[in-house]
Amino acid sequence: MNLTIELTTKQMIELIQQMPPEEKLEVFRVLAKETQANRSERMKYAESKVRTVCAARGLDWDTMGEEERLDFINDIVHEDRECNQ
Repeated sequence: MNLTIELTTKQMIELIQQMPPEEKLEVFRVLAKETQANRSERMKYAESKVRTVCAARGLDWDTMGEEERLDFINDIVHEDRECNQ
């Protein structure tokens, strides 16, 4: 028999606060590991999209230097307004 309990975020926090320090640390480790995995997936997705935008503009992300990449991203971020350079 499987039971499911639904708790609010506030209830979860209160529950974790009642745990011994070692168990709190384990919860933190699990959440941190999950966050890192999600971050890696997001970075791969973002890099793929940046390469696509570069290619559409006749550029190659992989051959660009650091300064060129920063300028490119800055242009993308601010392309909806005129920048003073």
